[in-house]
Amino acid sequence: MLKHLALFVGGTLFGTAGIKILSSRDAKKVYTHCTAAALRAKDAVMDQATILQENCSDIYAEAKLINEERAKQDADAEFADATPADAEA
Repeated sequence: MLKHLALFVGGTLFGTAGIKILSSRDAKKVYTHCTAAALRAKDAVMDQATILQENCSDIYAEAKLINEERAKQDADAEFADATPADAEA
């Protein structure tokens, strides 16, 4: 019984000391610096995502142009392949 009481008291003291340490001014500085670093990392990721999105938009637009040009070439080739007999019918 005394052992359990000693463990309880020790745990309570350790927990109280831990809370004081975690809420100290130095700990708050560490938390602040870590949060600032996380915000900088978020900004860097968002910048890269914006660049990637712009590149994807450019690629999509160019791909549409390529397909439009191919469709036009196919239509021109089909028209050129038509024989005069096909045109009369």
